[in-house]
Amino acid sequence: MPSREWIIELLERKGVPSKIESLARELSITEDEYVFFERRLKAMARDGQVLINRRGAVCAADKLDLVKCRVEAHKDGFGFAVPLTPAKDGDFVLYERQMRGIMHGDIVTVRPAGIDRRGRREGTVLDIVERAQSKVVGRFYMDRGVAILEPEDKRLNQSIVLEPDGVARFKPESGQVIVGEIEVYPEQNRQAVAKIIEVLGDYADSGMEIEIAVRKHHLPHQFSEACAKAVKKIPDHVRKSDLKGRVDLRDLPLVTIDGETARDFDDAVFAEKIGRNYRLVVAIADVSHYVRPDDAIDTDAQERSTSVYFPRRVIPMLPENLSNGICSLNPNVERLCMVCDMVITYAGNIKEYRFYPAVMRSHARLTYNQVWKWLSGGIGHPFKTQIDTLYKLFKILQKKRFERGAVEFDSIETQMLFDDNGKIEKIVPVVRNDAHKLIEECMLAANVCAADFLLKNKHTALFRNHLGPTPEKLATLREQLGLLGLQLGGGDNPSPKDYAALVEQFKGRPDAELLQVMMLRSMQQAVYEPHCDGHFGLAYEAYAHFTSPIRRYPDLTVHRAIKAVLNQQTYTPKKSWQALGVHTSFCERRADDASRDVENWLKTYYMRDKVGEVFEGKISGMTSFGIFVTLDGIHIDGLVHISDLGEDYFNFRPEIMAIEGERSGIRFNMGDRVAVRVARADLDDGKIDFVLIAEGSGRGRKVKSSASAKPAGTAGKGKPKTAAEKKTARGGKVRGRGASAAAESGKKAKKPVPIKVKKRKGKS
Repeated sequence: MPSREWIIELLERKGVPSKIESLARELSITEDEYVFFERRLKAMARDGQVLINRRGAVCAADKLDLVKCRVEAHKDGFGFAVPLTPAKDGDFVLYERQMRGIMHGDIVTVRPAGIDRRGRREGTVLDIVERAQSKVVGRFYMDRGVAILEPEDKRLNQSIVLEPDGVARFKPESGQVIVGEIEVYPEQNRQAVAKIIEVLGDYADSGMEIEIAVRKHHLPHQFSEACAKAVKKIPDHVRKSDLKGRVDLRDLPLVTIDGETARDFDDAVFAEKIGRNYRLVVAIADVSHYVRPDDAIDTDAQERSTSVYFPRRVIPMLPENLSNGICSLNPNVERLCMVCDMVITYAGNIKEYRFYPAVMRSHARLTYNQVWKWLSGGIGHPFKTQIDTLYKLFKILQKKRFERGAVEFDSIETQMLFDDNGKIEKIVPVVRNDAHKLIEECMLAANVCAADFLLKNKHTALFRNHLGPTPEKLATLREQLGLLGLQLGGGDNPSPKDYAALVEQFKGRPDAELLQVMMLRSMQQAVYEPHCDGHFGLAYEAYAHFTSPIRRYPDLTVHRAIKAVLNQQTYTPKKSWQALGVHTSFCERRADDASRDVENWLKTYYMRDKVGEVFEGKISGMTSFGIFVTLDGIHIDGLVHISDLGEDYFNFRPEIMAIEGERSGIRFNMGDRVAVRVARADLDDGKIDFVLIAEGSGRGRKVKSSASAKPAGTAGKGKPKTAAEKKTARGGKVRGRGASAAAESGKKAKKPVPIKVKKRKGKS
């Protein structure tokens, strides 16, 4: 049997891929040796020494400039191959013909293939290393006698053929949501084939949005049998043997402050004045005492990496016995905790800190609204001294945060309220008061201490890194800001303070929300990594997550690392720190995507009953194809297509973030008040469409115009002054149809303030 070196030498001499049979002949492989020869080649392929392509041909890997990538498909048929190891040259574009045999998420081997005419790197997929999709959720249809699964994930843009036996067994109805298990993967000229393994029900059933999201994003949602058995062995109370080596804080009046609906409490706080300084104690549930590295509970927790929060449902990282039981800092019961005990100066600097394991008893379960009522109303209560001290410390830390230059955006969150049938009754804004911010500052202080402790003791752990803008994103942001008359300081290397100063510049502007989005997009995503790069947004040189081990796996690993240092040991996870960082970062994004899908579905479902109704709102976004309007009160967004803006030729002018009528001079600016009628709410594509309304004609017009900030020298009102100015307007030139007046729904709606539209001659 030829050695690996001999095989590689032959392949390098040949320089082109060779069939296994051809290689076997050249190497004089006998019939008895052939099976073992094949195994050797496959082992070499696994080790990266050779590549076996989809045609079964073999070549030496180091003869090719090969890149291992993850495929990110687009709903329009093309895709990108994203290198698993970040590359300065960027991603590879994959055209539709290459995507036919590939599915979103697949791991592939790519050979660079030049640059296309748009300046993008092209790549040729040589091999599919690993398939990402095994089960697919979607809708069932019959197409000319063939059973089809239409994937819910639009990035899986090819229909999947269903095996007849499964269809006969489950008997799904057209349009129902099903789950199929892939049996044959797609190839260039062949669709994938799957068998039905589950029928979830009708698309509009209550709770279906969560069932779809769980399967679409492959969220682990059932604990393993091994985990369920292990949980039964966890005690439901603190035992005497658990107290060994712990500081007794049972008499310290620690309290939890959370939302009204919270069920798992992983943090408690206490503050007191010490001379001119403050002592802040942050006690965090000691999950690491009960969840040991690589046990069955830990295996499931690592796979999930985070709890996933949906309206009306949570998919927890830990089983309920732990998350809501022995690990939850419930009032008036003994609980084990890890403590960050800090001394903070009157100037907001952390003078000293120490970590230690402890036993505690929460003295009260308080809520944000309850605490804020006490603080704002000056009402007496049993915890007045402690809460007042916490609030004074919060004000000091908040001032320090401002001096540090942390970037703070104003955003409006909403809460959905449901009836007994699971239907949305109303959507209300969530008011974030100083009690929320007080707890946030306490947690930030503890997290900073955790990062500092691990760095000083040179123990590897997962840090929470958030980098500033890349040169490319910075250039794009500066260009956009320049068009809007704004400037970001800091030159080629802006600091968080420069970003914070920019936020102050545009506070109060009607396009402030859009500017916030632009700034966020310029920054890189926060990730977990085994080295410290600091946190740009919070303006910290070092930051780690310590305060939420019940719902975030990185926090649990930080607890283990801190305990290891305290015990003069080293904690090393089974999976490498680097791989663990990549996995937990991915799971965080996956959870966010799933939550966003569910929220969008629910909002669209809510608006289905509002078709024909009139709402007021403001323009919150613009593109070449229309304006986005955010409705007052419920904060739901929808699109008014550019063709529905009125009887004119409308142009998108990105340099002033406005859409302008060429003949009428009507201009739509960011922040303008408008009245709209709900025209469509489509659950299938999750899109909501509006039409502008005005008294009588139903033609589109603004309710009230907000003065949009403009760069120096820009004309303020009406039409562009010169023909040359008109020519610079780019994109979105569409002959408006006008918003046809729909039949009145008969439901009461807030009457818009009408502004008459100047009509073109010959039009009614």
